[in-house]
Amino acid sequence: MLKDYLENNIHFSTEVSDWKQGIKQSAQPLLDKGVVEPRYVDAMVQNVIDNGNYIIIIPEVAIPHARHEYGAIKTGISFLKLEKPVQFPGENPVYLFFALAAETSDGHLDILAELGEVLSDPDKVEELKQAKTTSEVLNIFNTI
Repeated sequence: MLKDYLENNIHFSTEVSDWKQGIKQSAQPLLDKGVVEPRYVDAMVQNVIDNGNYIIIIPEVAIPHARHEYGAIKTGISFLKLEKPVQFPGENPVYLFFALAAETSDGHLDILAELGEVLSDPDKVEELKQAKTTSEVLNIFNTI
């Protein structure tokens, strides 16, 4: 299921100007496809301002998200890989962003379970950091 959501929602960038731009850029495919409203992306940024770096779930990996009532229209996920990490407050570098949206409060649990399988394997995380193409990323998720 995760692979299906990620297809056509994977992008790569050399760098972003700051962590806020990283969140916005990671969520752009969801915005473009009508999965979220612009206010949802703003809420994702505001979450970090209000609550800190809790979206950094393991070193170098962030899962920006917000509550569904802030403008999530459908369930979806997108992936952004940076060549150069962006620093979050507290000098926490992030290379990999998985922007997450869910139309209900529990609509994303299956996606998170599959994502957790991959992110709990340090070798797969390293493969994601080294990936250069969409197919390389999708192949990593083929194994779950």
